[in-house]
Amino acid sequence: METLEQRIETAKERLRKLQQRKLQLEARQRQRKTKQERADDTRRKILIGAAVLAKVERGEWPRERLLAMLNASLTRMTDRALFDLPEFQQDKSSATKNENITID
Repeated sequence: METLEQRIETAKERLRKLQQRKLQLEARQRQRKTKQERADDTRRKILIGAAVLAKVERGEWPRERLLAMLNASLTRMTDRALFDLPEFQQDKSSATKNENITID
């Protein structure tokens, strides 16, 4: 028969294992939440892009205005290449132009 001390140690060990399991489950839950937030953010960006492109295609928003906004905003060469934009030149005038671009 188990002594009281052995039972206490067994209970403590079980508690440690349960606490560790709880931490693992909480970490997994945080990972799922972060993954969903990233997916939601990506979806928002895609939908915004689709809405802007639809306006351009319907003629409600000038293509030149879209390209000017992209030219002022995109800094990575691979991103700029998608829109046939020239190499990025950051200067004060382009930063000012970027602040004045609005989406109606």
